[in-house]
Formats: sequence, C-alpha cells, structure tokens
Amino acid sequence: MVVMNPTGDIAVQQRNLILFATGIMLLIIVPVMVLTVLFAWRYRRGNPNKVYDPTFDHSTTLELVIWACPLLIIIALSVVTWTSTHLLDPFRPLDRLAAGKPIAPNTKPLEVQVVALDWKWLFIYPEQGIATVNELALPVDVPVHFSITSTSQFSTFYAPTMAGMIYAMPGMQSVLNAVLNAPGESWGYSGNYTGRGHTDMRFKLRGMTPGDFNRWVTQVKASNQGMLAPTNYGALEKPSIKVPVLHFGSVMPGLFDRVVNRCVAPGTPCTIDVMRRDMARSRGDVPGRSAAPLHGDTPTPAIFKAPKDKGTGPNVTKPAKPGAPGERKQGDPRNRDLSATQPSLAPGALRTVRV
Repeated sequence: MVVMNPTGDIAVQQRNLILFATGIMLLIIVPVMVLTVLFAWRYRRGNPNKVYDPTFDHSTTLELVIWACPLLIIIALSVVTWTSTHLLDPFRPLDRLAAGKPIAPNTKPLEVQVVALDWKWLFIYPEQGIATVNELALPVDVPVHFSITSTSQFSTFYAPTMAGMIYAMPGMQSVLNAVLNAPGESWGYSGNYTGRGHTDMRFKLRGMTPGDFNRWVTQVKASNQGMLAPTNYGALEKPSIKVPVLHFGSVMPGLFDRVVNRCVAPGTPCTIDVMRRDMARSRGDVPGRSAAPLHGDTPTPAIFKAPKDKGTGPNVTKPAKPGAPGERKQGDPRNRDLSATQPSLAPGALRTVRV
C-alpha cells in the first residue's frame, strides 16, 4: 500500500499510471466475469425459457464487440505507455515539482551519489561534503539528481514513496531525477535479491523542510565518524548486515568516481584510464600491438619469411627407434600390425616384449 500513498511527484504519476492501466483492463475483465455467470444461469439445463438455435454460426455485431473492445483497450494502453515511458524517464530532468508547480528557471537540483554496498546503502552529498549510511535526507520541493552505482552486485535503488526502481550496477552509473513533496519518514530498499543480507538492506528516507535539512547537514558535519576516504572505505565496503545509521562529516572529493571506476584502493588503475590507454593504442597514439616499435624495425612474421630465412629446428616427430612399422616403406604391411603398440596395463601387470 505504500506505493498507493506516494509523497513524490514521480511516484504519484507512476501510481496514477498503475490505476489507469488497472481500471481500463477491468473494462474487459468485469463484463466477462459477469457474463460468464449470466450465461451459465440463463442457459442452464433446468431453465424452461432458454433459447437454443442449432443453426447459429455467425454474428457480425458479436464479432465486432469481441474484437473491437480489446483492440481499443490495447491502443489506449499503448499510447499511455509510450508517453509515460518518455515523461517518466529517470534520466530526464524534472520540469515540475508537482501538478501545477513548475520548476523555476535556473533551479539547481540537489546532487546525491548513491552506492549500493553489501548489504547497506551509502549516500554521498558532494556539494555539502558529507556522507551517510542507511539514511537519505532530502528537502521537500527541491529537485534531486541521483547518481547511482554498486560495488559488487546488481541491486535496485527503490524508494516507493519517491520514485520507481533503478538498477545499481558495478562499474556503471545510473541516473534518477526525483522530488519529495511532503515532509515525513518512510523507507527504501533493494528490489533485487543479492544474498544473505538482502532482507535488511534498507535505508531510512526522510523528507524535511529546507531549514530542517540545513540543520541536519550541520549535525552530520559535527559527527564523530570522521572523513570518508579510501583508508576507511575498504572497511565500510566489506559485507555486513543490519548496519546502523552512520554519518561522515566530510568526504574525499571524487570518491564516487573512484567507486564507479573501481579504483578506490591505492595503486589500483581506474577503468576510465585503462580504456583511455586502450583507445590511444588502437589509434596508434602510444606503442601497442599494431604500433611501430620504439627501437629497430618492425619484425616480419614467420609466415611471410622465405624458407631459407626461417631456419630449421629439431624434428620432434621422428620415431623414437629404428624399425618402427612403416618407417621406410609407405605400403609396408606392418603399418596394419598394431601389436607393436603397447596397451595400457593395470597396476602390477607384467609387460610383454615383442621380438
């Protein structure tokens, strides 16, 4: 029922879409269920007033009703689905705070970076310079831009009262634009099963007035958890269950980008740098497999060399001893005599020697 009682505009539109789709499908389901009971009663064996016409085989009116009604419903659902898919695209910036409340020009959304850990949620506020675990606080009537990723497993970031599910994927970044329109507390969780601690992978969602949100930021900055940096991020990343709410008063700049590029640990190459080097190699900007060597000429592959330049090597296929079957004569009948081949013997069996 929490989905039916949203406090954010995106969730409200998604709730209305669910109600519309359900209602329009009931236009077929309800009449069919009613007519099933009506037909069973009207044409029962004991009804003396029933009408039976053995010559009936076709009714144009009935065929039109049977095919036209579902077709119209499918068309209506298709149109609504198409428009809603684009209007509720999580990557699409918001154009309103609520119905009848457009966003003022030049309004800057609040940036929140989300990291799905095992089994907890990390929220980084880069502009405020703070981070929290299992607690997401947002000011009401302020558009929020979420950047979402994961450390090791596919999770789904889902706050039912705010917006729909968005995948959190390792090494990738998802986006969600949403807004809360009413203060209060609810919860969010991962909608994708991720193992033992999945059930308790929840976070508290707190909607606040702008003034309360600023006071909350000040309170988090005064917390005793210290700074979130690669030195203590490794301990936080380890799998743990039922982690209480944690506050970090400061965050190392660029930590989220390091998580996305999987290079938080010191000395680990970032994915974006590895891809940049690979692209440079493919263009020949830096030495690579297809680039000219730094010293000397490019070696010629053996397949393109003349036989005299290839040289010779040891004959590894030469028979181990002279007199092997077929060694000197191609049509030698001994080629068909396989008795010279020693079969595999069981452990302890005596080996016979052919003379």
